[in-house]
Amino acid sequence: MVQTRMRAVLIKDGKGPIENLYIGETEKPVPMAGQVLVEVKAFGLNRADLHQREGNYPPPPGVSAIMGLEFSGLVVQLGPGATGWALGDEVLGLAKGGAYAEYISCDQRTLMKKPGHLSWAEAAGIPENYITAYQALVKYGEVEKGDNVLVHAGASGVGIAAIQIARVYGGKNVIATASTSEKLDWLLSLPNGPTHVVNYKTQDFAAEVKKITEGNGVDVVIDFVGQSHWHKNIDSMAVDGRMTMLATLSGNDVPSVNLWPILYKRLRIQGSTLRARSPEYQADLVAKVERDIVDKITGAEGGGPIRTYIHKKYSWADIQSAQREMADNKNSSGKIIAEIS
Repeated sequence: MVQTRMRAVLIKDGKGPIENLYIGETEKPVPMAGQVLVEVKAFGLNRADLHQREGNYPPPPGVSAIMGLEFSGLVVQLGPGATGWALGDEVLGLAKGGAYAEYISCDQRTLMKKPGHLSWAEAAGIPENYITAYQALVKYGEVEKGDNVLVHAGASGVGIAAIQIARVYGGKNVIATASTSEKLDWLLSLPNGPTHVVNYKTQDFAAEVKKITEGNGVDVVIDFVGQSHWHKNIDSMAVDGRMTMLATLSGNDVPSVNLWPILYKRLRIQGSTLRARSPEYQADLVAKVERDIVDKITGAEGGGPIRTYIHKKYSWADIQSAQREMADNKNSSGKIIAEIS
């Protein structure tokens, strides 16, 4: 008998507080043309999941209403025309939604082969963070050997990924900001962590950047903060500097903007999103990430030039606690992962 139902993390009333999360039954997806069905072993939590649960970040049209943007698992069914994978292949993948479930159907082009040295949990924490960081730093930031790089929210998942990628690409000074000495000390302890750190709450990061770079400024900025960092970001940037904006956590409106530095320093400022991108764009980006960095990634103790760090693993049966851990900003040193059992 063909199984048509599966378990998934659902939201009572479609949206609401963490207490509305529960594991229930829903329709098992059927892979369409060019898609594969993956039995999910583990999935990563992202702040976007919290926004979706609250009703503030709905999935794109035609995408599963189930949360979850990244996962690892086994290929168990091929849709029509899906020729890139075989049954039993171990994969990690990027999704527009649907990963908080026993099964997910996704475009075969947004899957990557899981390196054998990675556990399911380690692999599940890679796609969203490392693809986002690669897009911001390599595709948009065009980082090159010898560049000076400034990464805000350095202890976040994307920040940790961006720091390590910048080091692998030959960044000269890779400067990370964070809000506490504990986060900064942890970052400095990483084998391929930042060369310098700045506490943005107690230090003027623009002034520190100028000291570190001998007045030159940084060639690439990765920013999540927006309004409160804008003026200092512009001041920190070198001539022909590039800034990628991934979020505006401190607000969207910047008062008293002076456009002149953007003009005379020839600055390039790029906004970046990932979930809303076309399947073709995502497929191209995934292929480049797999080609350039995935085989360089190991677990925290694996010895590779890029490492994935897990803050805590939960059973998906405890998904409320897992989301609460993220909502309370307790994951200051790696990824929160849920394992399906």
